[in-house]
This record gives sequence, C-alpha cells and structure tokens, in this order.
Amino acid sequence: MKRLHLLCIATVSLLLSACSVSRHAAVPEYPTIGPEHNHQGILEECIYDCSVKGPRERRMLVYLPAEYYDTTAHYPVFYLLHGARGNETSWIEKGNLLHNIDSLTTHGLMEKSIVVLPNTNQHRNDRDYSKSRIKGAIESFFENDGMVEYAFVNDVVAHVDSVYRTIPEKSARAIGGLSIGALQSIHITANHPDMFDYVGVFSSMVHPVPHPSAHAAFYRGLKRKHKAQFADAPELYWVMIGKTDFFYPRMIAYHRYLTRNGYPHDYLTTSGGHQWYNWEEYCNLFMQRLWK
Repeated sequence: MKRLHLLCIATVSLLLSACSVSRHAAVPEYPTIGPEHNHQGILEECIYDCSVKGPRERRMLVYLPAEYYDTTAHYPVFYLLHGARGNETSWIEKGNLLHNIDSLTTHGLMEKSIVVLPNTNQHRNDRDYSKSRIKGAIESFFENDGMVEYAFVNDVVAHVDSVYRTIPEKSARAIGGLSIGALQSIHITANHPDMFDYVGVFSSMVHPVPHPSAHAAFYRGLKRKHKAQFADAPELYWVMIGKTDFFYPRMIAYHRYLTRNGYPHDYLTTSGGHQWYNWEEYCNLFMQRLWK
C-alpha cells in the first residue's frame, strides 16, 4: 500500500494555551514543540491532576478545530497514544499529526474532531528511551501495575469531557496508539467496553510479556473482557502491522485469535517495520474511518 501524501492548505502560528486546573506545585519543564509544526486548528496545553502515584500534575495536548471558540458545536474525540519511547509531543514531532489532520479535514476525508494527546508514561517526566533498551521501556511501562491505564477514563477522558464541548458517548469516542500505546488501547477498551466505538491498534506489543506486573488485575482476564467488549462490538477495531516489525508474529496471532472467536475487526499488513513511516500511514487511514 502506498503511503498517503497529504498537502497542507494553509498554516497559522502554533497556539499553546493552558487549560484551567488547580496547581499543586510549580509546573515542570515539559517537552516543547518546534515552530515548524504550523497548523490550521488550535493546539492547547492542558494540565490536569492524575491519580497515579507520584507527581499528580500531568500535561496533555489538545487539538481543536479552528472554529471551536467561534461556535457552540460539540465534537467527537480521538485519543491518540504514544509509544514507550515517547511522550505527548511524539505524534506531532515525529508523525506529522497536525499537518495530516488539517489536510484530511480540508479535503473532507476526516470529520472535524477534537484530538487528545495524553502523556501515558508511568512517570510524568519519562523522556525518550532512545538511549536505553526496549527492556527498560517495558520495565517502566509495567512499573505501576496498569495504574495509568486504569486511571485513563477517570483522569483523562473525564477531564476532557468536563473542559471541552465533546460528545460524551461511545459512538463519538476513538482511541488508538502505537506499540505500547496500542497495547494500552487494547486494554483500556477491554476494561471499558462502553466507552470507545473506534479502536486503532498500530504495531502493538501483545501479551504474554515476560514481566510480573503483566499479571496485574487490569491486564488479567483479557479473553473474558473481550467477550463483553465484542458483545456490543466497536464500530471499528483495526489492527495494523508491518511485515518486518518485530511484533509481527504476535500481531498475526492476535488477528487469528480475534478471527477464531468471531470478533469483528479489520486487519492490515504493510511493508516496513516498527517505524514512524508506518505509524503515520496507519493513523491517517484510521482517522479517515472515524465517525462514519
């Protein structure tokens, strides 16, 4: 499949504004976004309280349609999760997300939406793992026994619904992610089957994973949870993987498991491996299927 090549029609200066929230301490230094990432919409920095142990204050980035503050319209929400080597800026800095949203909406290929980029690291200040082995990222991911994923709906989704004009319904919520972010999407939606109607699984790390916390309550019983989730199946459950990705065998096994149990889903294999070239393409394809 050829990669999508998208044109940016117009650009405006990057806008970052703080979301109202009580502050418990000085705001830490968060990763910045380069000025080259111009876009048509509004990009806001939203600081919120996280119930996961450790520093409570976290940041998410929220993309709003350009006309958001000029209307009273309510919008569907797409929650897009980064991988183990990233943070809330990764999809912008490495996945050309703002450019692609603008291009898709301008060409009528994507419904106007709110797109939320949370920090789903186990520690708020986790940085890029590029200098460490993937094992270190996995250790950090499981360190809090699934607490970030467990708290996601109550912390992130609830805060977004309370601050922005969302459509707070399953049919108007999507979630997707790459690598560990895809694994988080699998488990968040399995644990909350009434919350998300669109699920994007991009190059996921799939259990079993050799780590004791992989057996934490949030991760256990996935087959049982899937029965409940697919009893009222998501509108779209899309699994995507590159043929040279080191998670390819596990994703094939996951696809076969879903098929064997009669769980409706889409499955796409492409060339390439565990890389941004693929994840950008997968995200673009997924966004074109939302709310339709």
